[in-house]
Amino acid sequence: MTKLTPILLPALLLAACQSGEGGAGNGPTAAYSGVAEDEVIYLTGTEPFWGGEIAEGMALYTTPENQDGSRFAVERFAGNSGLAFTGSVGGRGFDLVVTPGDCSDGMSDRTYPFVATLKIDDEQRSGCAWTDKQPFDGPGRP
Repeated sequence: MTKLTPILLPALLLAACQSGEGGAGNGPTAAYSGVAEDEVIYLTGTEPFWGGEIAEGMALYTTPENQDGSRFAVERFAGNSGLAFTGSVGGRGFDLVVTPGDCSDGMSDRTYPFVATLKIDDEQRSGCAWTDKQPFDGPGRP
């Protein structure tokens, strides 16, 4: 079932791009364009701690046990209300969804402009995201 996850996540986001009602003016909606393809997306999450970045079709995924991180290729998909990135890290499925919305890491006084939801195989993790062009609000070093 986990092998289907990289296929299902973009399919679900694609379905979200389609209007569920027929009729005039209810066609497909535009793909999310709030993060340009040349922006670097930074990620942070707690419990368990994780982080990383997405840039130029590559992801860097870090944990306290692997502070240097693992770098691997990801595919980008723009859905109706956010972005999805899929790939494989260490033989495990990597599915990340980044959506706009105020986000708090719960440990600092920062407010991030994006919510990050990460699934590594069957483990779901929550976090926050920001980009090089859309920074977080708050202290640089909490």
